[in-house]
Parts: sequence; structure tokens; C-alpha cells
Amino acid sequence: MSDLQKYVLNPPLHTQAFFSLVDATANLVGVSEKYWQSKGLNGARIRILVEIAKEGGSILPSVLAQKIGVTKPNISLLLIPLENEGLIRRATHPKDGRKTIISITNEGQSLLLNHLPGNRQGIAEQMKGLEAQELDQLIALLTKLNRSINK
Repeated sequence: MSDLQKYVLNPPLHTQAFFSLVDATANLVGVSEKYWQSKGLNGARIRILVEIAKEGGSILPSVLAQKIGVTKPNISLLLIPLENEGLIRRATHPKDGRKTIISITNEGQSLLLNHLPGNRQGIAEQMKGLEAQELDQLIALLTKLNRSINK
């Protein structure tokens, strides 16, 4: 067996687990993206709105960039269409005038309220092969993995 085949055909257990996680994630993201596309929406933009909502409706651009895994300069580019569509607004930070704060608008909240239930139902359908106890286990294991990665 060549060195390459050793890595491709019989990877170590941790590598097998990694690629199983990657495959499952890609499949679920695909289901979610298909839903958003069917509604004429962009999943990446929805993710931004969800992250803002999770923070109580307002967030610093730098924090948002970190949460979605993009650079600070790129977050500005991603926010332009959302602002143009009236889904978010930018304002000067109330305590630090050098900073900008991003807030979800009523229109952005309505968009999420109208479409998140259908998206979440589609994801639930894909995960119905796991029982509640297995889902709890999966969440616990992924939480543990995330903690060990973020040390």
C-alpha cells in the first residue's frame, strides 16, 4: 500500500470521525441552503440575521465577524445588501462613538419569524433518524469537542 493510500483508504479513527462530521454537516447545510433558495433567500445572510437576533438584536461588527468566521473587512461587505434591503441598520455605538453597532430591524425579525420554522422543520426531518437521547449525546459530544478545540 502506498503512503497516500494509507491516508485515504484506512485513516485513523479520529480522521474517520472528522470526515463523518464534515459529511453530515455538509448534508445538513445543503438541506438548509435548498430551503432558503426555494424562498429566494440567501442562507449566509439568514445566518447573519440569526446571529444578531441571538445577541438580543444588536451586535458589534467585529463580534459578528468572529461568530460567522469572516474577517472584519469582509463583514462590512456582507452587511451592505442586508442594510439595503432594510433587514439591518447601522448606528453609532451609544457609549463609544468610534464604533458602529448593527441591529436587526422589524423587517429582519419578520423575515426570520416567517421562515425559520420551515427551515428548522426541514432540518428536524433530516435528523429524525436519531432519538432524543442520541441527540442529547451528540450535543454533549460536540460541546466537549468544541471546548477542547477552543482551549
